[in-house]
Parts: sequence; C-alpha cells; structure tokens
Amino acid sequence: MYVLVGIVQFDLRCPQCVNGIIADPQTDWSFDELISELNSIDQKLQASSPVPLHFTKTHSSDLPVADKSRKAFVMHVSDDESDDDAYEDNNSRHVTIGNRFGCEDTYLSDSTEPDSESTSEAQWALMDKGGVIEGALIELSHEHQLSVAEEIRARISAFGADLTNEKDKFTHALSRAEKNKEARRELDRKRDLQYQRQIAEELDNHLTDVQRHHEYKSQIEEKKIRDDAAIEEAKRKQKAFQEEKIRQEKIKAEEARHQAEKKKEEEAKAIALEAEKAAKEAAEMAAAESQRKAAEALTASQGAVSKESGSGRLNKAPEGNVLKGAESALKMEESRLQIYNEVVGKGFASEMDSNREYSRQGMQMARRIKTITGTKESVRAKAEELVKLMNSTLPQSVNIGIFADKVVYFCTNASSNAAIYAYGHVIVMVTSQVPRAMEILLAKLNKVCIFTIPKYLSYSEAAFESRNAYLRAIGYQEEDGKLESTDDYVARLTQYMKLYGALIQTEVNGVQNLHGIEEGWKWLARFLNSLPANIYTVVALEAFLEVAGFALYRRYKNQFKKLLNIISRDFLKALKESKDPKVTKAVMSLESYIQSNNFQKEPEGWRLRDHLQSSDFNASESDNQQQYHNSSQGYGGYQQQYNYNSPNRFVYRR
Repeated sequence: MYVLVGIVQFDLRCPQCVNGIIADPQTDWSFDELISELNSIDQKLQASSPVPLHFTKTHSSDLPVADKSRKAFVMHVSDDESDDDAYEDNNSRHVTIGNRFGCEDTYLSDSTEPDSESTSEAQWALMDKGGVIEGALIELSHEHQLSVAEEIRARISAFGADLTNEKDKFTHALSRAEKNKEARRELDRKRDLQYQRQIAEELDNHLTDVQRHHEYKSQIEEKKIRDDAAIEEAKRKQKAFQEEKIRQEKIKAEEARHQAEKKKEEEAKAIALEAEKAAKEAAEMAAAESQRKAAEALTASQGAVSKESGSGRLNKAPEGNVLKGAESALKMEESRLQIYNEVVGKGFASEMDSNREYSRQGMQMARRIKTITGTKESVRAKAEELVKLMNSTLPQSVNIGIFADKVVYFCTNASSNAAIYAYGHVIVMVTSQVPRAMEILLAKLNKVCIFTIPKYLSYSEAAFESRNAYLRAIGYQEEDGKLESTDDYVARLTQYMKLYGALIQTEVNGVQNLHGIEEGWKWLARFLNSLPANIYTVVALEAFLEVAGFALYRRYKNQFKKLLNIISRDFLKALKESKDPKVTKAVMSLESYIQSNNFQKEPEGWRLRDHLQSSDFNASESDNQQQYHNSSQGYGGYQQQYNYNSPNRFVYRR
C-alpha cells in the first residue's frame, strides 16, 4: 500500500529548549529523521529525569522507520496561531487527496485519560493521517511538564527536609548551650560558696589567732607585773629586815644608855613631874580656847544653813551668809571627807607622783577607764578588769583611791553622754564588789565639785582674802600660777554633774546601786531649797537634769513635773532679768528642756548597745586586750542582760 506523504507544518506549544534539546522550526526533516530524533529525545528524557516518571510505558515509543524512498516533510513551528490554522487547513486538503495514514501499530503514549486539554487535542489529532507526530510531541511535552513538576516537588521536599534538619540542629545546639550555661552557672555558684566558706574559715582562724595573741600578751604582762611585784616585795622585805636590824641595834644601845642614865633619871624625876604638870595645865587651857572658837564658828554656819522641807519651795538664805547648803548634805560631806582621809589619806596625790608602784597601778586603771564605750561587752569587760586590779597586790585602800581619782579625771574628757552613761554602769558594777569605793568616789566628787553635795559659797571680802581665793574655794583650778577661765570651769562643772547624774540613775539587775535614784531625788530637793540661782547653779542643774531627768520622770512621774514647774516659776525667774549672755543662754537652754518635755524622751546613749559601731572605734585601743564574745541574750523593752561564765556576774535591767 502506498501512502501519499505530504508536507505538514508543526508549531510546538512548548519551550524552545528543554533539557538541552533545541526545537528549530526552520529545519527540514524527513519522517525517518523525525522518528529517530523522537526516540533519541525519549531516551534522553528517561536518562536525565532525576525523579521517576508517573507514567510507565508498556510499549516502546520507537516508531517504525518509513521507506527511504518516501519524500521528506517539513516541520515548521510558528508563533502565529492564525498562520498555523491556515497552514493546517491547507495541509489537510493536501493530505486528504492521498490514501489514509494508518497508526494502528504505532505507540505514542500510555495515557488514555482525557483529563487535560492537550491530551484531548492529541487524541483528536490522531484521527488525521498526520496526527501521529503531533501526538508524540504533545505526549513528550506533557511528560516533560510532569517531570519538571515532580522535580520541583522533590526539590521543595528536599529543601523542607533540609530546613527541618537545620532547625532541629539549631534547637539541639541551643538546648546544649542552655545546659552548658546552667552547668557553668551552677559551677560558679559552687565555687563562690566554697570561696565564701574558705574566707569564713580564714577569718575565724585569724580572729582566733588574734585572741590567742592578745591572751598571750596579757599573760606576759601579768607575769611581768607579778615579777615586778615579787621583786618589790623582796626589796621591801630586805629593807624591813635592815630596818629591824638597825632598830634592834638601837634598842640595845638605848638599853645600855638607859642603864647608864638610870641613876640620873631618879634625880630628875621630881623636876620632870613638875614640868609635866605645868604642860598639862597649858594644854587644857589651849583646848578650852579652841573649843570656844569652834562653837562660835559652828553657830555662825548653822545660822546660814536652811532646813530641808518637802514642800518643794525655794528657801532663800539670809544675805551675808557665806556657806549655803542643807544641814544633812553638809554633814554627809563631812562624813565622806573623814572616810576619805582615813582610807586614802590627805597626801594621796603627792604619793601618786612619788611612788612608782602607785604610778604603775594608776596607768593600768587609766588604760581601762579611758577606753570604756557604751556597749554591753565593753562595760562588762572593763568592770571585771578594774575589780581584778583593785584586788591586786597593792593595798585595797590605795587601789580605791586610784580608781576614784582616774574616774573623776577621765569623765571630763568624755565626748558624749553615751560615755558618761557607760561610766555610771562601770561604777555601779565595781562598787557592788568593793562597797567602800562608792563613798571614796563621792568624796572625790564633792572635793572637785561642791555642787554635787550640794552646797555653795558666796563671795565675801571678810571671809576671803581675795577674789582668786574665793574662786579657788568653789573649785577653780590653778595652773602655772594662773586660774582657769570661767568657760573652762563651767565646762568641767558640767561633766562632773553629768557623771553624778549618770551614777544615781543607773540600775543593774541583781546589783544594788549604793547611791541610787532616791539619792538623786534628795539632791534635787536640797539643791532647790538651799542654793541661790546664778550662772554656776543653773549650769549644774541643767547638766544633772539632762542626764538623770528621764529616769527621775520614770520613777516619780507627776511629782517630778511639779518640781520642774517650781524650777520654771521660781528658780529661773530670778535669772531672766540678768543681762549676762552666758546666764541668758543657760536659762533658755534649761527652759527649753522643761517646756519641750525632753525629760520624757529617752536620752541618746542611755541604753547600752549590743555592738560597737564603726564610728566609735578608737585607734588607741589597738594595744589593749580585746574580748570576742557573742551575746546569747536579747535586749528588748527596758531590760538589758549579760550572761557569761564569770565569777563576777552582772545582769543588766532597765
């Protein structure tokens, strides 16, 4: 059967280049060349597709090669659809002239589904004699589109898998970093804790070493003191032995001389009896004369002293009287001075300067007293040390005199009321162990400050040789032949009165204050009843109330308020007309204290602290023995307690 083959123009509806295969519409191909080219394209597509195709062919797509004698046909791909339609019409007319072109044995595509428009067109094209090639091209284009879509899907899936893997890796790396960070933080915390433990251990070891060092120094110092005392005792015994030996020799010589003069004594006996009788008569006459003068002086001073009264009103002494004070207070002063002279002695001050042992003991007590601070531990430790020193090798009377002298001296250097309150606590604790020390201390205070009695001396030209003599009598100190200024005297007077006020108001639980708050109330009554109002008395009264007013108000309440009203109405009224600025300043200060009710407020430093603050540290204490104790008792309300293992136990209570 002969088939008329005409020329058919094909316009490919696909990209010009697919996987390196270029469709050239101007190339003239024979049918055999076209079939070979299609087979080659099919093989390349099968070989180059990275993803398996969805279509699996059951028959080979190789087309039978036509007879070589057949004429070639021209495949033309045009971009103009209208030209293509016209050309197809023209070709269809030529094709219909010849015999039908059969494609029964030709396999073009495995797809039989009429899903897409291209497949439908291809099926319709196969009805024509020239539709085999066009169907093959359409199938090829469809397979290429599917392969490209599948490749895109595969690459998108691969990219998504890679992205998921990268995300998982990043999450895992971030988790590992967080774990490492937490582990590092835990390691740093453990190292910090270990470092803090080491610091605490080192600090504890250091404090232990410091305590041992101070204890060692204290033992060395005590041993040195004992050795010095032993040496001095040996010297004293040696001296006593030599004196006793000399005395024995003198006794022997005296006995020998006595034997030699025994005969002469019998002869002079009568003369001696007559001389003794005459001397006795003269002594009796002198004693009678001295008693008469003392009686006259006592009568004059008793007329100048006003009686104490409980009404709280001021009793003005008559003009011209030199000595002003309550009779009971003056008798108490005389009794204290007598005890002081009996226990300590009149020449105690000169002995302190000349005796080496006294000076050494005074230095040790001074070191303890001047480092007293307003803390529980300081007060307890200093009181214990002072009690031990007062029971040392020296006679107790000497130690008491040194203690009183140093306390009175160092109170004038106190920087605040807190130190004065601490002095009061130490005094009460020491005098509870050594009771005689209280009377000696009060006598010393009475000697340096007459307002602690209380008493006052008025100036009189008849009673005093000069104005300076009067000032020395009321307590002015003289240095290098020159009296101190009034400001210095008033400042010293203020410190003495504050010490006295701190002493009478101090209360220690379990310890009796031998000169307590009742004595302060008596002092205030005697002061207002007997003493005149002037610059000295107003300063003394203000200093006393500043320190002891709070405790007096807590004890006596309304009675104390009435007493303050008497001070405002009578005592200060006499001073308000004064033009002296110093007097005016003191009056305003005391009046402000009363009107603002400062006596109802707890004074600063009245309550002892548990620990020493950094601002109170004194570098001069570095050479003293330090104590390291932890207070096991709290401090609340108005109660202070010290519990410790000591033979001298003091428990504080406010």
